[in-house]
Amino acid sequence: MRTYEFSIIASGLDPQAENFESRFYDCGCDDALVSFQKGHIILDFAREAESIDAAIASAVEDVIAAGAVVDRIEPDPLVSLSDISARTGLTRSAISQYAKGQRQREFPAPVARVTSESPLWSWPVVACWLFEHHKVTRDVVIEAEVVREANRAIEDREWHMHARLRQQAEKWEAAL
Repeated sequence: MRTYEFSIIASGLDPQAENFESRFYDCGCDDALVSFQKGHIILDFAREAESIDAAIASAVEDVIAAGAVVDRIEPDPLVSLSDISARTGLTRSAISQYAKGQRQREFPAPVARVTSESPLWSWPVVACWLFEHHKVTRDVVIEAEVVREANRAIEDREWHMHARLRQQAEKWEAAL
């Protein structure tokens, strides 16, 4: 078993309620730090599981069992060059050079704020590119894709998502 770290952003419960934290603990979220920030319930998980898909799917079900509404899973799929650096351990300068085409060609194009001073990239796309260039492991790509699929499942209001996430993980395991 491995420990997977991710956050669930949720809503729907009163953080002032006497049993706010204990209701999460009682429903299986004893491996999460529960906080309330900027109007959102944040559950920072360090969950042991056989795979990232199993970790996320079971955590989502536990948060729902506590009575909260799951809004999204983080880490965020949109990343800046600084975020890419932090997630990979590569220097900010190296990532910037990749993005400018100075070290390698065909770095993925930004997907948001394309014309601004602070563009954003799709983390799963960047992770795949970095894997192809031997800068991250295949597990990084698989985890990025599973988080993206989990957020799609949440958008579809599919709360029992383990089969969907397992299928996505298997797809990427076979492709890499």
